Amino acid sequence: MVKYLDYTSPSLNYFFDVNNSNLMKKDNRNLINVLGIQQLNTLEDVSLLDIYLSKNNVIEPHYHQNAAELVYCISGAATVSLLNPFTKQIQNYYIKPGQVANVPQGWWHYEVANTDGTHLLAIFNAPVPEVILGSDILKLTPSNIMVHTYCMDEKQWKKTVTPVQPSTFIGPTKDCSRHAYSTEPNQQYQYQHTQQYFPQHMYYY
Repeated sequence: MVKYLDYTSPSLNYFFDVNNSNLMKKDNRNLINVLGIQQLNTLEDVSLLDIYLSKNNVIEPHYHQNAAELVYCISGAATVSLLNPFTKQIQNYYIKPGQVANVPQGWWHYEVANTDGTHLLAIFNAPVPEVILGSDILKLTPSNIMVHTYCMDEKQWKKTVTPVQPSTFIGPTKDCSRHAYSTEPNQQYQYQHTQQYFPQHMYYY
């Protein structure tokens, strides 16, 4: 119980329909709904994202600077990948219904749907999970800093990141016709050709 809340107040809410709180929608099979303290004002240190993905769609690489994330698989299957900053290794966890993967606060991570109809619940220990998205890092970091720091050709760098859309959230984009990662469980990703892609956009996660 939050001591500063007036639990006699008629303005406090104890019910909310998450289906009516869309954070972003790429298409009818790839979307994210959100529940945080802005939607339900009696929440304490918890929030969630209700995630729907079709096969080979990806919640783009990102990290939450203020919250850990527990990813629970409701249906379908997904690979949750996280970069362990202590071992400097990518750790891949293939989850099916009833299974979870835990992402510590501040760890770089992403999720790939292994099947159509994948439904994930991402639970955070914060009333509003903050986020830094990989697409925003790529697009908002000045190109001259990137090329100087990593000794790259600036024209090549700009050409490489031109297709990146800020705040992508769910990739790849509809016009992508290149390659997707293999979603076979417990294997390092390898490229396979596919053209099963859709569109983009919004703000959060």
